[in-house]
Amino acid sequence: MGQVLKGKVAVVTGGGSGIGEAIARRFAEEGCKVVVAGRRKAPLDRVAKAIGGRAVPTDVTDERSVKALFKDCDKAYGRLDVLVANAGIAGPIAPADALNLEEFDETIAINVRGTILCIKYAVPLLKRQGGSIVTMSSKMGFVGYPNRSTYTASKFAINGMTLACAQELGPFGIRVNALCPGHVRGDLMKRTIAKRAKAEGRSVAETIKIHYEDVAALRKWVEPEEVAAAALFLACGESSAITGDLLKVDAGRL
Repeated sequence: MGQVLKGKVAVVTGGGSGIGEAIARRFAEEGCKVVVAGRRKAPLDRVAKAIGGRAVPTDVTDERSVKALFKDCDKAYGRLDVLVANAGIAGPIAPADALNLEEFDETIAINVRGTILCIKYAVPLLKRQGGSIVTMSSKMGFVGYPNRSTYTASKFAINGMTLACAQELGPFGIRVNALCPGHVRGDLMKRTIAKRAKAEGRSVAETIKIHYEDVAALRKWVEPEEVAAAALFLACGESSAITGDLLKVDAGRL
């Protein structure tokens, strides 16, 4: 798109791998200064070094840690234009009557509490000049799937928060939209597929064909870079009239 984020500053949580890393790299290519946040220092340092950004180890479930993240961004760059609240986990894969409630609580803490905490502390910086918040939902924010009640609940919640915050923050020139990817190629999906195959008594290959390829109109996985391209669109001025949108990036998955 040609340096469409030149002079802008973004915070990307969960930026050390997968979708978050792809977004951080794409934003940097477009001229953005990127603060990469996440729980593991080594991957953050690797990505930040590659893109000329900042690595800030952050636990998005801890309010003090999130507050420190945005304080660091403000001190380093004096502004914030884009928040990508991407940090999240897949959660347990189990029927409701066999759920581990500790895993349920952890998933809600990271996916839901983590998202709203980042919004809470990003907003004061974004109010200075307006900007964009991109939350990370999922196709499962629209449709429930067997054995995925925990993750589905977290993504329905993110969709609701996105729509509410869009109405709340619009008068300040802050747009809020959610990305809703389908199944994205990467290590997270490998782990999820392995757990799902075990839970359903299928092979990995059979699980992939039944649940991830045959049900997509394009008969393909979604690549992290494709999600990053959508995030870039929602972050930049090309989407200046779009807020409160739940954008699917799912290869036409049923």
